[in-house]
Amino acid sequence: MNLEYLSGFGNEFASEALPGALPVGQNSPQKAPYGLYTELFSGTAFTMVRSEARRTWLYRIQPSANHPAFSKLERQLAGGPLGAVTPNRLRWNPLDIPSEPTDFIDGLVGMVANSGSEKLSGISVYNYRANRSMERVFFNADGELLIVPEQGRLRIATELGVLDVEPLEIVVLPRALKFRVELLDAQARGYVAENHGAPLRLPDLGPIGSNGLANPRDFLTPVAHYEDLKQPTTLVQKFLGELWACELDHSPLNVVAWHGNNVPYKYDLRRFNTLGTVSFDHPDPSIFTVLTSPTSTHGLANLDFVIFPPRWMVAENTFRPPWFHRNLMNEYMGLIQGAYDAKAEGFLPGGASLHSCMSAHGPDGETCTKAINVDLAPHKIDNTMAFMFETSQVLRPTQFALDCPQLQPSYDACWASLPATFNPNRR
Repeated sequence: MNLEYLSGFGNEFASEALPGALPVGQNSPQKAPYGLYTELFSGTAFTMVRSEARRTWLYRIQPSANHPAFSKLERQLAGGPLGAVTPNRLRWNPLDIPSEPTDFIDGLVGMVANSGSEKLSGISVYNYRANRSMERVFFNADGELLIVPEQGRLRIATELGVLDVEPLEIVVLPRALKFRVELLDAQARGYVAENHGAPLRLPDLGPIGSNGLANPRDFLTPVAHYEDLKQPTTLVQKFLGELWACELDHSPLNVVAWHGNNVPYKYDLRRFNTLGTVSFDHPDPSIFTVLTSPTSTHGLANLDFVIFPPRWMVAENTFRPPWFHRNLMNEYMGLIQGAYDAKAEGFLPGGASLHSCMSAHGPDGETCTKAINVDLAPHKIDNTMAFMFETSQVLRPTQFALDCPQLQPSYDACWASLPATFNPNRR
């Protein structure tokens, strides 16, 4: 099923696992079909304007309200508190996958954040590592989750159905949606952005027109699928940054039918329609935006998810790598596969970098020298997929991110080899 609502929030979607499970003509009948319970899953305030409202009606075997008290877990998320303020450029090698049994929850490691979980804006960024499937069910009360696999396929069973995702695909899970992550390979690793602000949606295209970048029809939602299981299930929630759990006597993934627009979805990054210059100069990286979480200031994003996919480079008389720049936004960058065209070495799949507000950055010395001297001809950057979580608020690393052995101590040195070529006597 397509997610056309990302470009127009008036659209709704519906799915039922049993014929006639969706009520006709009203949302909450006195007696729902099949003896199901009706539940409203709201992703925005009731009074939000219609174009921004996110909500889904669920028809389930047991209502979510049927649970005992939650207790705080002894094992909390890895990463620790935010570390000391630093304006420095930072880069990390990939985090190792643990040798002890580790599911998706225990494998989450906080890396950077720019607001507390109680805030209505900002993001937190995690890396995940796992070597076993979850037997628990999880929901995140603190924000929407954007999951970017780098290694290993995942099967994400949600209240609304099942989504299989592999590297070069992404999944977005609405705030507080219950889900279980199962591994389809021996181990998995990747990145997670927790969005505390406005829900992600497609960016406006403006002068580009009505087509290009990510096409709405390529975003897929699951079909309804329910678990009617009478067995103990641990339900874990993340609430204000802490993990709490309770024990249920049933599976909470028991929605038989649903309709609305507050739904999980997946997208294949290989379907992104990359646009660029066909004359001269290198375009702004905003031309690569897949999804955006806007703020009240038009054009200023709480979170932009930007990718750098395979593409042709044809600009004439142009320095083709990303130019050196300082900008207002804060960039947490990751690599899914291949090499990034602005770095000759040191930036590895599964690794990450942080360039904060007004931090000067750009291609390293080797890449820059090569780009200045190369004979220009059309060529394709291939077998690569880098991405960026870009945000308007300053990202601070966690204490773990500042202390871990994967932090590269000499990242600044990649620009030290840039030669001084200025000669006032030669134009």
